[in-house]
Formats: sequence, structure tokens, C-alpha cells
Amino acid sequence: MTTLRLALAQFDFPVGAVQANAARIATLVAEARDKHGADLVLFPELALSGYPPEDLVHRPAFLEACEKALAEVARACTGITAVVGWPQAAGSIVYNAASVLADGRVQATYRKRELPNYAVFDERRYFDVDPDGGACTFEVRGVTVGLVVCEDLWFPEPLADTVRQGAELVLVPNASPFERDKTAQRDTLVALRVQEGGAALAYLNAVGGQDELVFDGASVLADGDGTVHPAARAFEEHWLVADYEAGARRFTRVHWPEEDDESRESMAWRAIVRGIRDYCGKNGFDRVWLGLSGGIDSGLVAALAVDALGARNVAAVRLPSRFTSGLSNDLAEEQARMLGIRLETVAIEAPFQGFLQALAPLFSGLEPGIAEENLQSRCRGALMMALSNKFGGLLLTTGNKSEYAVGYATIYGDMCGGFAPIKDLYKTEVTALCHWRNRISRVIPEEVITRPPSAELRENQTDQDSLPPYAVLDGILQRYIDQDLSPAEIVAEGFDAATVARVLNLLRVNEWKRRQAAPGPKVSHRAFGRERRYPITTGWRD
Repeated sequence: MTTLRLALAQFDFPVGAVQANAARIATLVAEARDKHGADLVLFPELALSGYPPEDLVHRPAFLEACEKALAEVARACTGITAVVGWPQAAGSIVYNAASVLADGRVQATYRKRELPNYAVFDERRYFDVDPDGGACTFEVRGVTVGLVVCEDLWFPEPLADTVRQGAELVLVPNASPFERDKTAQRDTLVALRVQEGGAALAYLNAVGGQDELVFDGASVLADGDGTVHPAARAFEEHWLVADYEAGARRFTRVHWPEEDDESRESMAWRAIVRGIRDYCGKNGFDRVWLGLSGGIDSGLVAALAVDALGARNVAAVRLPSRFTSGLSNDLAEEQARMLGIRLETVAIEAPFQGFLQALAPLFSGLEPGIAEENLQSRCRGALMMALSNKFGGLLLTTGNKSEYAVGYATIYGDMCGGFAPIKDLYKTEVTALCHWRNRISRVIPEEVITRPPSAELRENQTDQDSLPPYAVLDGILQRYIDQDLSPAEIVAEGFDAATVARVLNLLRVNEWKRRQAAPGPKVSHRAFGRERRYPITTGWRD
């Protein structure tokens, strides 16, 4: 009975780095063959170009570079068969393709049949479906191997066609972004497809951060009888090696670092850490700045940043005002000491007074209010951007999803920054994540987590002066944003009708702010940004 050794390259292939990706793929092909003894090596979807390449595929030079790079990789494929994803141009048409490389040449090419065009995906904007395209199978040491790509697996026909063409082992390269609870859904789908067709599946997912997306890897194998093996360790680069026993249609894992914590908090934490690390690294930043207020949001971002980049690459700044409590300053200092990060202090009273004096002729006779509160936040934003400009490093902004949803954030103030690590975490999720991280090792002072949240822009201010309790606010937002429930359906679940109407009005009128917010890693089913695209100007009310 034939045994094939299969190597899955769960590695990061950055978008646009065509030559670097090609060189790495060629090196990995040789490593799979010479170090791991693999007969067959699989790379993620569009590994050559990185995923998603977006409007790069509208550049003829980019597509030409991908085609040339594929030929170079093919020449390196001797003594092993490799499957490499790339954008294939055919005149003015572009396909999301995966090519089979062996004996120094391209032996076959499969064109993705099902193009996702929902949530974060825009594949129909960039790619076409080949009307004459069908199943792709090829032989490796007498075993018939098939190939489908990512979204193809979510529909029964592509895999069924491949099995009808004789495939007993099907490779599934993917670039599937992380979101909470998606892994369980995927495993259920993999088991269903195997049971339908009887072919074993090797499902390889990309890993790494790309702007607002984080790819988690977490690749899996499924035997022909429907047994789904444990997922590979998420958010990490790994060689995944398994022996496939033909006939029996089952895998034996040879080198397979298993995922050991699929809890919601663990997965979200590691997704955000990976997102920070890759956003900084791929955009040329070796360190970050953040305002550390002694509050829970900045406390969580500081801890995430240290896990991502190391303490020596994180600089925190206290920016006290006349309304900042001594407790806030003390807690910021305590957390900086716990994390081992640099802490600076820049008071905002002088620039705040300068703004007030400049505006005094126009503000004369008017009561202080939201404009003066926001001026304090904007003083902080300007100072933090100045530090980033002067000394280098990326400014992290610390707003959460609840605040961004209802506009409880100051544009050009605390929204200043180049990356927003927790913009897809509701406030209640921020609290849960802080508790989870402290159970591993205490990095956030307990009082930072438990004290009432406050922007400290006026005397004795708390968030709940302006907002419903976060448990109520987040309950409404989750149902409307993530679950697409109507206002009536939310009220039917026990929420006060007036509160629901108020919250949803705040959500609607603050779309303009969110359009100007920094990018941040997606962890939920419906993240602000490229996934949730509502018009700023709209007469629709629901």
C-alpha cells in the first residue's frame, strides 16, 4: 500500500512581496523534500502574491511578475510535487489559481470556482470564474490527488466533481481570516464534505496579519471516514508533516504542533498580538507609542503590545489634565512597572490653556461643554503624534468597539493613531480579556480592570453618565451589528425600547467617525471597516 508524505507550509506570505515570496517558496520546497522527505508540498491560497492582493491585480506589471516568479519556482521543483497559489492572468481576465509544479515545470493549473463576495471578501471584483474550468487531479506516486481552493469547499459540487474524477486525497489551500467561533464551523464542514465524497482532505490555511485581517492557520487533516484530526497551533508558522496511507485514506501525523487552547479569549488575544506584530513589522515600525491613562482600554493595549513586540519596544505616556485623578496616574505608573515599559509624562494643561485663549473671543459668554472636553483629548492626540513623528514608532490608539459604535471617542483626539488593536472588542470583551490575561500572569493592575470607566474630561465623570451600562449597551450592539437583529427583535429579547432606539441612533450618526478610524484586527463576525460598510448619508431608519 502506497504511503505519501505530505508537507503543509503553514507560513506567512506577505501581500505584494512577490520576489521574496517566490524565493521563500523555493527554499521551502527544497526543505520539504530534503529535510522532511515529502513527496508533496502544499502552500496557501495565493501564496505567491499574498492574500488579499486587492487592486494590485489591476496592475499588469504585478501579474507579469507573478507569472515570472511561478516559472522560477517551478524550475526548482524537482524530486517533489508542489502546489502553489497565484493570480493567473489570461488576457484581461484574472483567475485565483493554484498550480501543480513538478519535474521543473507547471503540470496543471486549477482555477477557483466559487468566489466569495461577502463580509471581508471582494473576489468577484478581482477574479473571474473559468466557464470551461472543472476539476483538477494529478498523480503522485500512483495516488490520484485532487485540488480545490478555499471557498470551493463550502459548496458540494467542486469537491464532488474532483472525487468523480478519481481523487482519493484532496488538497485545500486557503486564506481564511480569523473570526471567533469559525474554527468549529469549519471542522463541521470538513467532516461533512468527507462523509459526502469519501476522499481524505488536507486543509491548509494561511497565517499572519494583513492590515485588518489576521489569518490564524489552524490547519487540519480529515481521514476518508470523516475523522477530523486536531488543528495545528494557531497564529504560528509551522511545517505540518503527515503520512497519507492510500487505500485506507487516512493520515498519520508526523510533525503536527497541536492547538492546545481554543478558548475565545486565547484565540482573540493571539489574533490581536499577531495583528500588532505583523502590522508593525510589515510597515517598517520597530516600536510603538500609546497613551496610558490608568484605564482598562489603554491597560489592555499596553499588555497586548508588550506581548507582540517586547517591553523595550513599547513606550507609554501619561497625559494628565486638571481632571485626571491621582489614582489614574498611580495606576498607569504601576502597570508600566509591571510590564517593564518606558513611561513618560506630558501634562496637557499648557496646550489646553493655549487653545482656550485662542478661542476665547469666539467662545465668550458660552458655557463650557463638549467642545472644551474634546479639546483636551485633541491636545493629547496632537502631543502623541508629535512624539511618534519626532522619535519614530507607530502610535496605537486604544478605543474599543463599543465606543466606536456610539461615537464615544474624539476624532482627531483619542482616535489619533496608526493602528487600533482593540477596535473589534466590545467593552465587556475587553474586561473578560484582561481577566483572562491576568490568570496567565498579572500584567494589568486589578483596580484598572474594576474601577468605573471614565474619560476624565470633567469633574467626577464616568462613561455611564452618557451611556447605558456596558452590559446593556453591548447586548444591544451585538444583536444589531453581529446578529443583524431588527430593533423590534432586540426589544422582544427584553431590552428597553427607548434605550434601543437611542443606541441605534448613535450608531447611525457616528458612521462618519468610523470611516476615519485607524485600522485594527478583525476578531468578530462583523467588524467595522471593510466588513461592515454602511453609508454615512442615509435616510433609512430601522
